[in-house]
Amino acid sequence: MRLPSFVRNASWCCSGRLLSRPFSQVVRSSGRGERPGGEELSRLLLDDLVPGRCSAGGLELLFGLSPCLLALRAARRRVARLLLQAGKAGLQGERSELLQVAEARGIPVLRPRRQKLDALCRHQVHQGVCMEVSPLHTRPVTEAGEARPGDDPQQLWLVLEGLQDPRNLGAVLRSAHFLGVDKVITSRRNSCPLTPVVSKASAGAAEVMDVFSTDDLIGFLQAKVHQGWLVAGTVGCTEPKIPQYSEIPITNCLEFIWDRPTLLVLGNEGSGLSREVQDSCQLLLTILPLQQLPPGLESLNVSVAAGILLHSICSQRKRFSAEEEREQPPQVSSATIRRPRVAQYSGLSSGSEQERRNGS
Repeated sequence: MRLPSFVRNASWCCSGRLLSRPFSQVVRSSGRGERPGGEELSRLLLDDLVPGRCSAGGLELLFGLSPCLLALRAARRRVARLLLQAGKAGLQGERSELLQVAEARGIPVLRPRRQKLDALCRHQVHQGVCMEVSPLHTRPVTEAGEARPGDDPQQLWLVLEGLQDPRNLGAVLRSAHFLGVDKVITSRRNSCPLTPVVSKASAGAAEVMDVFSTDDLIGFLQAKVHQGWLVAGTVGCTEPKIPQYSEIPITNCLEFIWDRPTLLVLGNEGSGLSREVQDSCQLLLTILPLQQLPPGLESLNVSVAAGILLHSICSQRKRFSAEEEREQPPQVSSATIRRPRVAQYSGLSSGSEQERRNGS
């Protein structure tokens, strides 16, 4: 395949050797109002780019500003090349950082038109940024570490059984990262993998989190019970009553007291927790509605329920820490106190506002 001369000059030649002229210099050398690459790049065929699904080289197309930027920062994926939409209101802020990091690492950069990016992403919201990358995989649960209850009484691990919708999984990961969940464990069977759609829905949280998986979820839960952990399942129940088939108590999530290491277990979008996993739980948490609901609206989307449950639990950690700080005598003057950072990664704390600024 013969690449256009602009592409050869700006990134890689056919042999893969990085040429001396970086992409930013090509952009700067273009005249005002002229799209870098001109007509040659406008004729770039879709076949010249990797499609949204995995290619023969095992690559996939990651899309969205925050996922791509956080993937570059985390450096956990192999990046084949960066695609920046041509004519996208200049390369400033995070887009400029993307370009600088790509050049520093010798990553080829292309600037196709929006129509080509739309087709590559199957009309997902890409914000003018895509990257051809190696897939992201979960890690085996054996690498999660052997945290003991005595290490920290307020450890929280989120366990996901059979989540299949990538957008639900991404939204759950975003909430878990934001609220400070220590680890996320998924069942390998019937669960969605860490796809680019998951990363986009998580606003890039999937790129910086360690997500573990296990083939034996029931065995994992039972082992944690023997180690002294509380295994708390979830159930969509309109009132805290004990089902006839189970003796496991059901508690309103707002009344739950987090006083020991806990595994919070969420089930499949449609069927919830399996019978076997539910029987492995010591407690079931539920979210009570605040009004009478018509049939069909008695439950919440799993990602929404995850956010409510995690906040009701993790807010206890915040209060616990605040009470400890009030009991301790001040050791620094008020002039030296700095306001805490809202989030470690800019793409996670204000994703919705960022998306509105960047557009689609």
